[in-house]
Amino acid sequence: MNTPLSHILSQKGTAVTTVTASTSVSDAVQVMNQFHIGAVLVMDTGNNLLGIFTERDVLSRIVAKGADPATTEVQSVMTTELITTTHNTTVEEAMSLFMDQRIRHLPVLDQGTVSGIISIGDINRRLLEEKLQEAHQLRSYIHGDVSLAV
Repeated sequence: MNTPLSHILSQKGTAVTTVTASTSVSDAVQVMNQFHIGAVLVMDTGNNLLGIFTERDVLSRIVAKGADPATTEVQSVMTTELITTTHNTTVEEAMSLFMDQRIRHLPVLDQGTVSGIISIGDINRRLLEEKLQEAHQLRSYIHGDVSLAV
């Protein structure tokens, strides 16, 4: 669990799906559906991070209020109080942020520039892989196939 997020990003990739602040909610949701993701980062033309637009924003700020997604711009409903992290943040620290802040996505910054995004699903996938590998090693040890590395 002391694995840095840079390790997850090296496996997952650093591609980030973004929209501009003037993108309609309807178009942003189409992008999210196209890529099967729960959030997009909102960037300005200078590639600066302005906010994040998530499924939760759609539910609480569009659907619940009866706003028209075709005419509502992302900038009026995105989350602007961002919680970000760095490549050096550990999986354990990221898990704490997800739980304590009740969020599901963490933009990863490198010297103030977006260099990736980590989701709670990415963390869960990493933890599952570790547990499966551990179980495999223990079964092999029990069957005398290999010795446990300490």
